[in-house]
Amino acid sequence: MTSYNTLLDLATDIGYELAMCGAETFRVEESVSRILAAYGLDAEVFSIPNCLIVTLHTCDGQTITRMRRIGHHGNDLDAVEKFNALCRAICNRTPAPSEGLQWFQMVHRQRLYYPRLIQYLGYFLGAVGFCLFFNGSFTDSLCSGLCGMLVGCVNMTLGARKANQFFRTIASSFLMAMLAYGLGSAGLAADTDAVNIGALMLLVPGLLFTNAMRDIIYGDTTAGINRVVQVFLVAMAIALGTGGAWQLSVRLWGVPAPVESVAYPIFLQCLFVYISCIGFAILFNIHGPGVLLCALGGALSWAVYRFSLELGSSDIVAYFFSGLFSSVYSETMARIRKYPAISYLVLSIFPLIPGAGVYFAMSYAVQGQTDLFAEQTMHTAAIAGILAVGILLGSTVFRMYSEWKLHRH
Repeated sequence: MTSYNTLLDLATDIGYELAMCGAETFRVEESVSRILAAYGLDAEVFSIPNCLIVTLHTCDGQTITRMRRIGHHGNDLDAVEKFNALCRAICNRTPAPSEGLQWFQMVHRQRLYYPRLIQYLGYFLGAVGFCLFFNGSFTDSLCSGLCGMLVGCVNMTLGARKANQFFRTIASSFLMAMLAYGLGSAGLAADTDAVNIGALMLLVPGLLFTNAMRDIIYGDTTAGINRVVQVFLVAMAIALGTGGAWQLSVRLWGVPAPVESVAYPIFLQCLFVYISCIGFAILFNIHGPGVLLCALGGALSWAVYRFSLELGSSDIVAYFFSGLFSSVYSETMARIRKYPAISYLVLSIFPLIPGAGVYFAMSYAVQGQTDLFAEQTMHTAAIAGILAVGILLGSTVFRMYSEWKLHRH
């Protein structure tokens, strides 16, 4: 019985750590199930974003259950890779449960984290790249990078004090937008919209959005809907924070003067995406050559979108092809490098996530332009939906191929 308890603890702990680091629901459940199945044991695993329940049926007919409460999810994709590799190693070698726990503790101790200064660099690069991507000038991008570091400071400070994500997002978006409008009133930033959107992309729940799509794809509807609701709440918090900043800044400095956007060629847009995705790779705690490969996926996905437009596709169709490419790229790289696909997928689709749509929808709402608000909101929802369809198609094809290959052998 002791070995059963130890083995159940090991499998549950690995599943819990995967969930806490931002793994998809199906990965959490499959990892726990495969570990226990490797030892010839039957198990039932149920995971949703805030709870993990594992029930083990022993050989002598007894039933043992573990339940873990899952708190705020992190964005530690390097740890997802490490715990996923640990799961593979345990399934292949089936060590004694006590030895498996030692392996788990070793992986836990060897987790890598970027220093605080590098994390600020990640916030800076993410905001700078996306500000340029959304047609801001180089001066605007530096202002956006400053706003991005403010977002990082607020997020890390409030996160250390266990503030919930909704409050952190409101505070970050409000202070970031106030700084952007202040820099605009001082004449340092010409296009405050580009400055705002560049820094706002740091608050867009890219991993949450990606996991919601993948949960729904793999039939984990309850978990997927839970994450979709969280995405909407974060979007609402962004709207409240930036909307409040707009109202206050108008009273303090007046309405920003409209400016003509800078038009960059496609290859520069892809370069800006690459720079911003390197920043986000830091924020998602991706290490090693995976940083460059994940960022490359983002740049290539945007190139597919732009070339689809050049060939005469509508923007919705172009988003579909780009989402499909992102899914194929992430699944291919996952199989080549033996790492989870989520690291590649979340950054590949990041330039496609309609962060600008959320910002402009909010802007129309606070200005009372109801028709434009409804139009922008519907278009943003259409983009999100067609991205999900593209991801669904690519992932389904790869999953069917994997099942065929498994049964073939």
